[in-house]
Amino acid sequence: MDASYQPPPSSTLFDTAITGGRVMDPATGYDAIANVGLIGNRIALITTDDINGRTIIDASNLVVAPGFIDVLSYEPNSYGVWYKLGDGVTTNLGMHGIKTPVDAKGFFSNYTGKNAPPINFGGAFSDQWYRDSIGVKSVATPAQLSRLSDDLNKQLDAGWIGLSIDPEYAPSINFNEYAALAQVAKQAEMPLFTHIRYSSPGPAGKSSLDAIDEVLNVARQTGVSLHVDHIPSMATHVMPEAIAKIDAARSEGLDITGCFYPYTFWGTYLGSARFAGDWQSRFRISYNDLQLAGSSERLTPESFKKYQAQNKLVVAYAIPQEDVNAALSAPWSLVGSDAIPESSNNNHPRGAGCFSRLLGPYVRDMGALSLMDALAKCTILPAKRLDARVPMLARKGRLQMDADADITIFDPATIADTSTVEKPAQMSRGISHVLVAGAVAKDPSGVKRDSRGGRAITGQPA
Repeated sequence: MDASYQPPPSSTLFDTAITGGRVMDPATGYDAIANVGLIGNRIALITTDDINGRTIIDASNLVVAPGFIDVLSYEPNSYGVWYKLGDGVTTNLGMHGIKTPVDAKGFFSNYTGKNAPPINFGGAFSDQWYRDSIGVKSVATPAQLSRLSDDLNKQLDAGWIGLSIDPEYAPSINFNEYAALAQVAKQAEMPLFTHIRYSSPGPAGKSSLDAIDEVLNVARQTGVSLHVDHIPSMATHVMPEAIAKIDAARSEGLDITGCFYPYTFWGTYLGSARFAGDWQSRFRISYNDLQLAGSSERLTPESFKKYQAQNKLVVAYAIPQEDVNAALSAPWSLVGSDAIPESSNNNHPRGAGCFSRLLGPYVRDMGALSLMDALAKCTILPAKRLDARVPMLARKGRLQMDADADITIFDPATIADTSTVEKPAQMSRGISHVLVAGAVAKDPSGVKRDSRGGRAITGQPA
């Protein structure tokens, strides 16, 4: 925020006045019944004095929070983005890597004018998909690695706000490629987000702990800021050891975070490398622990083969509750849904209900976190993970004067996810209003389908 900012008097007629709500700002710890005045796309005043506005939102008995930042999503497709909005998300960041298209210029040009989404959007360079697009199908040769490094540098300049490397899905990505591209990201002061190489307790040499050691060594060698994607689904059954390794690396001075989604089942496509080899032993599950997303069908050996040929997405009931709890308790963990609904309906429910599930079932019902700590994981912590080189995010994730007026208003007594494995595209409940750039994009009647207030999030000045 601009330290010289001078708030207007409470007698001002604001564009929008949000009155009587419990105003919570995890960045500062502010937590009080107060009124919020908006002028244009900024928060102009937070006060306990009475205020008035051209539009008045009565937030009595509701929480007024910064808009949620989904730090691990995908392309803001025109179907799924409305469910993000319905879950309180105001910024959708595809930090798991953008596939379509793989170049930043093409990606951002897809979402302009009438195709602009209602929420802010950005993403990361995907090593997996970019190398595939230029014909790198195996271990990169020195010439190919040089091209990947050069192209990554150009793509970061063109708008990507990070680097995504996913060696479990592209096993031919070796340590040299990991480190070379991480060095480019480090020089650009951009983070490396990674879906690590292995995601099961064993065998020795090919375990999730070995994969964590690998990526920590990448960070040690290059100094890159590191983010480990969806840790509970990667370090299943060894979460205490994984957290201890990350804690130790952080104590060395390495800049490391990770994220989680509050579900005890992961999801991915049957055609992916995750299902190569003896997946049943590795993940300690059987065919019946897999469910076709968007249906009630549990798999059999026969249906597994059929759906694998179609590359369908399944959910796997494979994550112990204590692993999720361990991840959300880590002070360096953020919330990341790792999904966005698609019209196929073959989706994980986390794409539509991740944030409400955390704040309702986990915070209110289970007492797994305080509300303020949970909100921090949805707002200021993801903003800070990226705002060193992404000035636009320095005004987001905060409910402060002169911050962007991206705001989520919800009922803490009723907020909950309604999306299920069988019906993954369901709006969350308890989200009263969502404002993006000061404009109401969702109110109690539903999402505003004509909302087009989302801005591209790049490394350019705000």
